[in-house]
Amino acid sequence: MFKDQPKGLFALALANTGERFGYYTMLAIFVLFLQAKYGFNVAQATQINAIFLAGVYFMPLLGGLLADKIGFGKCVTAGIGVMFLGYLCLTIPTGADITGKILTFGALGLIAIGTGLFKGNLQVMVGNLYDDPKYSAKRDSAFSLFYMAINIGAMFAPSAAKAVTNYFLGKSGLFYNPEIPALAHQILDGNQAGAATVENLMGQMSGAQGLDLIQFCQFYIDKLANAYNYAFAVACISLIVSALIYFAFRPWFKSADINAKQAKAAHKDVAELSPEQTKNRIIALILVFVVVIFFWMAFHQNGGTMTIFARDYTMDSVQGAMRVGFNIWSLAMIAISIYTLFGIFQSETAKGKIGCGIATAILWSGAYAMYAGMDSVVKILPSDFQQFNPFFVVALTPVSLAIFSTLAKKGKEPSAPRKIGFGMIVAALGFGILALASFGLPSPKDIGETVSPQLVSPMYLISTYLVLTFAELLLSPMGISFVSKVAPPKYKGAMMGCWFAATALGNYLTSVPGILWNKVPLWAVWSVLIVLCLLSAVFIFSIMKKLESATND
Repeated sequence: MFKDQPKGLFALALANTGERFGYYTMLAIFVLFLQAKYGFNVAQATQINAIFLAGVYFMPLLGGLLADKIGFGKCVTAGIGVMFLGYLCLTIPTGADITGKILTFGALGLIAIGTGLFKGNLQVMVGNLYDDPKYSAKRDSAFSLFYMAINIGAMFAPSAAKAVTNYFLGKSGLFYNPEIPALAHQILDGNQAGAATVENLMGQMSGAQGLDLIQFCQFYIDKLANAYNYAFAVACISLIVSALIYFAFRPWFKSADINAKQAKAAHKDVAELSPEQTKNRIIALILVFVVVIFFWMAFHQNGGTMTIFARDYTMDSVQGAMRVGFNIWSLAMIAISIYTLFGIFQSETAKGKIGCGIATAILWSGAYAMYAGMDSVVKILPSDFQQFNPFFVVALTPVSLAIFSTLAKKGKEPSAPRKIGFGMIVAALGFGILALASFGLPSPKDIGETVSPQLVSPMYLISTYLVLTFAELLLSPMGISFVSKVAPPKYKGAMMGCWFAATALGNYLTSVPGILWNKVPLWAVWSVLIVLCLLSAVFIFSIMKKLESATND
């Protein structure tokens, strides 16, 4: 799995891990922050989130076009600096007035621009490492490993956001309750319908002593928003770590920091394609990008409607074996143990096999010890569910690599476009689980953005994240690898940017389920996503021969 990979892969992957840890820490609580601080409803918060995500994934197109002219490394360096300024702005506590909104939205703009300079160009450099014939056969596995590294950062992010938020709330004598923010805003607006619920919770918090209902509502909103501000500071720290890794290990990947223009100036060989080949490859990429739009529209509900579903329709505590899933350190041990377990079979020496076996036993024992020491009932937050997707990515990557490696040896490995088509079908199955869970639940418009009187098991969301992760592993790392391989050399930055631009459009369309949230039955929201995924699968399989012939030039 890791054998014979260039050192530059690991340096670039770790640099991306640090950046993604901060990004996903911010993303885990962003919608909740908007609702708590500004009193936005679901439609408004998800719309803002969608616009931000669209910007984050559209800006790599501009970053790629710029990098094709001035160089990938220069853009990555600038991106780190701009992102840092954006996250720094988010850490500043402000009021919920126009000044606060300007600072918040300005910060989002800086983060989007910085990500555009950083994200796609870093991945182009990863792909450039594999233009060397020595490593070319390992391109797909390299991007799977790179994608796994991204998700290591993402896996710990929700727990970091939760820990920081709870710490600062606790310092004020408060604790998080998902009902309070919306009810507090309603009470401050003159609607006393939820007053009894808030007063009951007030009595359980030492920080509420001496406060009347109105004072408590304002106090709670302010302190929760400030706690989120402090949680955003995690992104600043992680970016500093990312920058240190990037610059310290730059010699390992310096050879990959060269675009077609720079290579030509240095009289290095650059593969030339005929105008027809260039045209066919660009058309094939564009067709794949169309499908990608609808995948990300569905998948990135994790930061929108799926988080709202976790808050309003899912039990806020777990018992029994399910508790292990809400301890990030247990999950980390389980994930690592999958790699040591594979090491038992892949090690070439008896010493290596024994070492991996001992490590596996220690990790399993540690995970069990943590599980045994947990409270019998574990309270969970809506953001906690977002750790499952990166956990499953990290845990399932070696399984995915093993399957495709076996198929490749038999000459039966599907092409990248086919993997994408299968991924869309699997994504539809994932949302089928949520649709099934939603039958019989009250419509969001009937509960008025408060917690439903009927709650479902967290297992429904966990299962959905598992299935969606299978879809993601079929689509995202394979798609990025596909772009790096197929893109004409002089358009590498632009084509990688187009991949993210398609992702951007998909992320913007994530607002559609949020708009439908209060208008249609809950099961119908997920059904829209099911239909779109299936239609996308039908489309890509209908043009499969065209895609495969164009990319085999």
